[in-house]
Amino acid sequence: MIKFKPIFPLFILLISLELFCQEVSPNIVIIYADDMGYGDLNCQNSDSKIPTPHLDRLAAEGMRFTDAHSSSGICSPSRFALLTGSYHWRRQHEIVGSFGPPFFKDSDVTLAHVLQNVGYETACIGKWHLGWDWEFINEPSETVEQWGRERPFYGPDDVVWDEPIKGGPLERGFNYYFGDGTINFPPYAWVENDRVMEAPTEIMDINNIGYDIREGSWEFRPGPKVKDWNPYEVLPTLTKKAVEWVHLQDASQPFFLYLALPSPHAPIIPNDKFIGKSNAGGYGDFVVQTDDVVGQVLTALRMKGLEENTIVIFTSDNGPEAYAWPRARDFGHFSMGNLRGLKRDVWEGGHRVPFIFKYEGVIKGGTVSDEVISQVDIFATLASMLNIDLDPATAPDSYDISSILNGQSTSTPIRQATIHNTYESIWGIRKGDWLMITDKTGGHREIPEFFKEIKNYEDFRTDSLLFNMESDPQQLQNLYLEYPDKVKELNKLLKDHRQSKSSVDRSQ
Repeated sequence: MIKFKPIFPLFILLISLELFCQEVSPNIVIIYADDMGYGDLNCQNSDSKIPTPHLDRLAAEGMRFTDAHSSSGICSPSRFALLTGSYHWRRQHEIVGSFGPPFFKDSDVTLAHVLQNVGYETACIGKWHLGWDWEFINEPSETVEQWGRERPFYGPDDVVWDEPIKGGPLERGFNYYFGDGTINFPPYAWVENDRVMEAPTEIMDINNIGYDIREGSWEFRPGPKVKDWNPYEVLPTLTKKAVEWVHLQDASQPFFLYLALPSPHAPIIPNDKFIGKSNAGGYGDFVVQTDDVVGQVLTALRMKGLEENTIVIFTSDNGPEAYAWPRARDFGHFSMGNLRGLKRDVWEGGHRVPFIFKYEGVIKGGTVSDEVISQVDIFATLASMLNIDLDPATAPDSYDISSILNGQSTSTPIRQATIHNTYESIWGIRKGDWLMITDKTGGHREIPEFFKEIKNYEDFRTDSLLFNMESDPQQLQNLYLEYPDKVKELNKLLKDHRQSKSSVDRSQ
């Protein structure tokens, strides 16, 4: 007679373990590239000269958005918007400078706060660029000539290095931080949690960095550095730290990793093993290395058996830097894709960015959405997927796009409107297919004549601009004079949004 008694409890145990594993909330990994253009991904630019196999695979396993936007055309504001679900312009337009104060108010609620409060282990690794409350011994004591003027800056003896630095990631909902802050801003040193790991004793000589650069210029700001600081070690070190952190996680506790890369932002410094891996010069090779970083993180998730229960989001803080213009001429690679404008611009190329969202078993692989979304939507979407109710004042501009991720079709756009802005002087508003810009240009600098000839760009003469983005994503045909009622409608909507405290009503 066969006895099943010894097997039955084991069967129940296995079922219980399976149910327990299913009840663990999904891990979340956001990989935030820096200055990567819409056209840099091979999977969405058939003419790309840069191989991006890991990002292509991520897109094949998830959903790729073709009309996704950062809040701003520059670094700090977009990062604030992503983490708070609030348009940056509700707070400020500019980046945080060297040793600048926090972009945040202490009352701000971040995505990391919300996840931390429901039991997530949270980490930020990489570029912070959102400020700390540094403690200074005295005013800047050093000066240097840069950009045609004499600039004061803090030296090693002007800053308190042996005390915790307040106002940083640990006070914004993160349990752990590791990074260099911002690769081209001082201090040139590693920070772990709220401490500088080694006190800088030297000054970065911005006219003689000590290393060759692959493309463009170093763009370093003067300031303190540790002895033998090597910028070529920054991206590999961050990659190693992120992979190690993933391997340290316990499968029984969900985690949130915000991996903010310094690449492919200038200085353009791909490591030797990536030289020549693209057909787009040093920048292209740096994008290849950035893609490799993504691959290493995804491999770590697979090795830990966490891939199926991890949401992975990849995007970039804004469009590509001005080096993209000569790159297009010299290599035939258009980092902005077929879009007009670059970093800083309210033109589409300044803020339409790569955006991939993967969640195995929930999001159908290989899908592509043309829904207009913003990075501020990440906050409300993740909260919805985790069944977290948000306070009406939290993430005030964040729309829940989980229905799109679940494959549901909608007859109307999810977002009532999307505001495009970098600096105070120029604004854009997108509603459905229509985009209005409140100036005769969407650019904050002149497009070079050689590039205008390549793209057949002409200058516009009207006080504002109107485009149909469905039929004219290159922004070549200004319809301002032809649709005055649409211009009036969008002007009013822009005014309403700017005067309101939120775009989304969660009071009901």
